[in-house]
This record gives sequence, structure tokens and C-alpha cells, in this order.
Amino acid sequence: MSTEPGPTEETEPEEAPTGEDASAATGQAAAESGAAETTGEAVTEAAGAETAEEAAEAADAETPEEPAAEAAGTEGEAAAQVSEAAAELAAQKVERERIARRKAEKQGPVESGAKLSGKAADLLAAVRAVESGAKPVAAVFSEPPAPRRPAPEPVPRPRPVSPAGPAAPAAEAVESVRAVLAEGGAPEALVPQVAAALGEGAAERLRADPWQLLRVGGVRPEQADGFARALLGAECGPDDERRGRAVTVWLLEQAAPAGHTALELPTLTAALGKQGVPDADAAVQSTLAEGEALVFQDALDPRAPEPEDEDEERPVRVLVGLERYALAEESLADGLARLINSAPKQDGSVEEWERAAGSAPASAGELIRAVAGHGLVLHTGGEASLAEPAALLHAAEQLGLRVWATAHGPLGRDRFAALASGATTVTTVGGLLSGAEGPGRDAEGALDLDLLLVVDAPQLDVETAALLVESLPDGARLVLAGDPGVLWSAGPGRVFADLLAARVCPQVASRRPDPGPLGELVSGIGIGELNQVEAPGKEVVIVPVRDAGEAVHRTVQLVADSVPRAIGVPAEDTQVITPGHGGAAGTRVLNAALKERLNPGPGRFGGFDPGDRVAYSPTPGRVLPGRVVKADAEGLHLSCAGEDVVVPKERVEQSVRHGWALTAHQAAAGRWPAVVVVLPGDATQALSRPWVYTAFGRASRHLSVVHGADQALPRAVAEIEAKPRTTRLPVLLAAQPTSG
Repeated sequence: MSTEPGPTEETEPEEAPTGEDASAATGQAAAESGAAETTGEAVTEAAGAETAEEAAEAADAETPEEPAAEAAGTEGEAAAQVSEAAAELAAQKVERERIARRKAEKQGPVESGAKLSGKAADLLAAVRAVESGAKPVAAVFSEPPAPRRPAPEPVPRPRPVSPAGPAAPAAEAVESVRAVLAEGGAPEALVPQVAAALGEGAAERLRADPWQLLRVGGVRPEQADGFARALLGAECGPDDERRGRAVTVWLLEQAAPAGHTALELPTLTAALGKQGVPDADAAVQSTLAEGEALVFQDALDPRAPEPEDEDEERPVRVLVGLERYALAEESLADGLARLINSAPKQDGSVEEWERAAGSAPASAGELIRAVAGHGLVLHTGGEASLAEPAALLHAAEQLGLRVWATAHGPLGRDRFAALASGATTVTTVGGLLSGAEGPGRDAEGALDLDLLLVVDAPQLDVETAALLVESLPDGARLVLAGDPGVLWSAGPGRVFADLLAARVCPQVASRRPDPGPLGELVSGIGIGELNQVEAPGKEVVIVPVRDAGEAVHRTVQLVADSVPRAIGVPAEDTQVITPGHGGAAGTRVLNAALKERLNPGPGRFGGFDPGDRVAYSPTPGRVLPGRVVKADAEGLHLSCAGEDVVVPKERVEQSVRHGWALTAHQAAAGRWPAVVVVLPGDATQALSRPWVYTAFGRASRHLSVVHGADQALPRAVAEIEAKPRTTRLPVLLAAQPTSG
């Protein structure tokens, strides 16, 4: 592929954060989903994580710019009807509580107190001994590990319930919090979030430890420091033990949207140093002692045999992580082992399965044979390969199995349903877990099915994957299907990639190539080659630009005029994709320009007008493309994938964006007839092979590339692979007894 070089800009892809008050007042949903955009450099630099912009786009949210709107982010939905998002979050909460009870059975709580003691002290001493070289690993970690408890026997699983929303804090508690925040100079907009985040006695907790303000999403350490100085005066200092603990937990929280489920100890201590913590080791010790984080030592090669020589050192890495993600990974590993080691329910004879496999195309037949005898199967391939899971779905239905398929979002759901000849047994992951879609639950609380197909498995984060696997009944089969070349999940973990690398179950690679010039281009990118392809039907067009301003102008021209006229794809079926939200050609600027051209209006309801294309984020990591229908006292009325959604006024700013332009993470689970990929010179650092593969692969008929990245594009495709994520799933899978 030939491109004309042009000068690049020196600006960073991310916009600088807005004022401290605006950032501090970030809504709770934006906090959970967009934390990485406010953490930025501290964790991602030290951890080798994804760039701050990638982490932010992965979370599909960012720090809003108006504190007043952010303040209302914790208001509940109307009691009359509970949204799918609320039901999904409730289901996740119920499942996490069950996982936490399992964890409590394995070990008692870490002794709390101002000083480290007990097992935590022993382990931290061992960690420092290893790092300093004073002792070999074999010596300090000689205590035999506690045997892993086998996967639990089936027990009644709690059904997800439709909540009425979290109980509102008492008026007196809210007033107490307001008084403390006012005394510390924090925005009043934070009052409901602080009351919700810190719970009963929030004011007392905040006064005793002002850095607890970091528990509120979007608040940065420097803002919490200012609040603490106002409350504590001369007693406030960077070496305060309370600050060290709060910043440690904050860094671990910020690592999650960048994909990490834990951080290596040296990475964490380095990040603490960058945040002005003078004694990082002591801060980690204190955090572990208070039970706010867990420490692990994992073999670098979990499948390597134990050293025969007692004095021989076995390489390990020491990790620190939040209990939330540790429990999710352990639960996921246990559940996967249960599927792998259990004989799947025998629905249909061997002859019937073989007959179904024999009548299917080659690789679809391989998939059917693998599923016949195994509880867990992985399927890989591009867009065209989805025909094979579709063939499996029909074959399983004919064999009498209760089979359901699920996709990350409504675009993937509808696309796969159409491919499967209009199958009605296709859901979204959120709808399946919440009970809004799918087969419902059986008497034990498990999903009432025999076979579950997940068709865009790379989008599964570790918590969602754990919830899905734990919800499957004994004897069920699970097929995880997807394209391993796309961007990984928007949340922590790399479940699909870890499973492919672990090789603990059958893997079926599709041999069905994506057709045409677009398929040829994307296939080449997948192996690190940016090829020039013949495109007689203008399937691929390169539009060189000199600067970001020209990139915005040409993008609007393509969407509004050139693509509809030359390709026959209307503007409403054309999706713009760009590396980030900020910058001179990010989603904010592009959406403003596209709105002005395609749907001008005063934006009377939070900047939106009827007819606007939007991206709605009901829960962290999920994006529903849609359109604005109307706005009234009830809220902003949207149509998302044919479903009516009402977003309350107080949640609009933190959960709804304009959607003519998306980031690649937001677009990863979708596909459109025409796509315009914008590569401005100020976003070259965000480019990688998975990013380009994902963005270019969203087009089914036509791809325009507005190219101002000079040689950064071919270099990214050839040299820059997926950024590493720190996860424990491979170690946990290796420790599980599996039948292979």
C-alpha cells in the first residue's frame, strides 16, 4: 500500500485534563470505566501497560468537563423499571459475593493493623530478600504451597435479581459528608459519590483519612493531597502511611482498564515513587497488612518441573493485586477446569454427531467434532469464519441441544443472528447475565442450556468471563470463538489469548479467508505486512493529508459526500474510527464537525439533538451505538439496536457521547458497510498492529484511510505488537489438573 508522506504534528494524542475540580467531580460510572484516562502516565509507563489513551478508550469513558453534571452520576434508575445495565451489575455483585465466600473458605483474612504481621510480614520479608539477592528464591519460598482446592461440587447458584437500586444514604450522612468536603475545599458535586463509595460513617472515615477521597472515581492523587492539606494542616505529609496505602490501591485500580489484573512488585514500587511516595516498600506493606491488596509469587514458567537440586533457584515473579481481580481469575480457572475435566452431557449419539460433522464444510466439521467430546473448545478466525459457529449452532439444535450464542454487544448479536439464518437464540453477554435475554436460570441458578457459543471472545474481560463460566451447569459445553488479531478486552485480563497460549483444550483454526481486497489487506496486517492491494471497485482508498485540520475536513467530506456518491453507502452506514478521544483529530473534534455537517442543532439536552448518532455506555466497557429520538423530563430517549433506552438527565454527560466517530476499542465488536479510519500525525504513538487490524477490519464494503501518520503506519503494522498485560490466569490454569 503506497501513501504520500506528510508532516506530522507534535501534540499528544490525549487532551490535557481539565481543571482539578472537574476531574475530581467525575461521576461514579465514568470513574469505573474511564479511570485510566486520569491515571495515565503513572501506571502505564512503569507497567509496560497500554498507553493512557488506549486504556481510556478501552474503558469507553473519560473525565467529563463539567463537575455539576458529574455529581449526579450515582442517582439510581426509576424504581418502576430496572434497566438491563442495573440488572447486569446486580448479577455481577451476587456472583462476586459468592466468589468471595469461596475465597474465605480457602484462607482467613490478613491480619490488619498499622504494622505488618503474620503471614503477610513473612511474605514481604521473603519478597525483599529475593529482590535484594540476599537469599535464593528456593530458600525463602521453601514452604510448600497450600494445595489448591478442587472445583467445588455443584451448589445452588444465586439467581440474579432485579434490584431497586442501591439504598440512598441517610440525609444526615449526606449533610455530614458535605460539611467535610466543604472544609477540605472539595467540590460539593462529589457529595453523593463520596457517600456512596465510603458507605456508613463516610464523613468520619474521610475526616480520619482524607486520602479516602481517592476511592471516588476520577479523583487524582494531587487533588486528594490538596484536600488532605486543608483538613490536616501541618500533620499532612507525603510520608503519611494513609497516603501510601491509598495511592497503592489507586494505582492497582488504574492498572485494570489498561488490562492488568495485578502488577509486578518492582513495577508497583516504581509507580509509587513517581507519585511522590517516599517509602514505596512500606506503602505496599501497609496496604497488604490492612487487607486492601494481595501478594502472590508465581513461577515465571508455570509448566517447568521443580528443580531437582534443593539449592537451585526457580525463577518467580512477585505480584500485587486487588482481591476483586484475584478472585475473578481464580474463579475463572476453577470453572474452566470444571468444564475441561467434566464429560459433556451426551445429547445425541456419536453417530449423530459424526453425521452432523460430515455434512458441514471442512473446518466447521472439525469444530463440531471437537465440541462433541469436549466441554471447552476454542475457535479462531476472521469475520468469514463466523459461518462455522453458525453451522455448529444449527447442528446442535438438530441434535436436540439447548444451544445459545452470545456476543459482546447488539451489533455483534444482530450480525451473528443474521449469519445464522435469523436464529432467535442469540443474545448479548450483558443481557444473558442479567436475565434480560437468553434461556433464564434453572433451579440451581445456572443458565438453562447445554451449549454456549461466545462469538467475540477476545472482548471478554476476566470478571465477565468468570461470571459466564460460573453460570454454566455441569455437563454444559462452552465454545469461545473470535479473531485473535483484534484488540483485547476493554477491562482487565486477556482471557482468550491466555487460553490459546495455555493449550488446555482443543483449538480449531478456521481456514475460511475473508474475501476481496479488504480481506486481503486485513489478512496481511495480521501477519505484519501492509500490502498494496488491487481495489478495482474502490474497496480501499488512501487519502493523504498534511495536518490534523485537513484530516478533519477530508473526513467530513468523505462521510457526507464522497462515500455516498462514489460507493453508494449513506452517511448513517459509515463509521469513523480514530485513535483517541483527545487531540486535534480525536473523537471530540470529529464528532463536533460531523454533527455540524450532518445534524446541526443547538444541542439543548446536554449537547444532543434528535437524530444525533451516539455511543451509549450503560456499564463500564460496553458501548451501544444508537440515535437520539427525543429528550424530555424523563431523560434522553435513544434507539440502540432497535431497542428503546431512556438515559436519565443526570447520567447523560458521563454515559453518552456523540457516535459518528469512535475509537477502535469502542468499535471492536461492530462492523459497518463503510469505515473511515483517521490517522492524524499527533496520534502515531497509539498505533499498533492490533489497533490497525481492528480498525481496518471493521469495514465490510469500503475502507477510506485518512492518512497523516507518515511511516508510523507501516512501522506499527510490522513492528508494534500487542502491549503486554500482567495476568495470573496462565499460572492458575497450569496449576489445575486437566485432561488436556
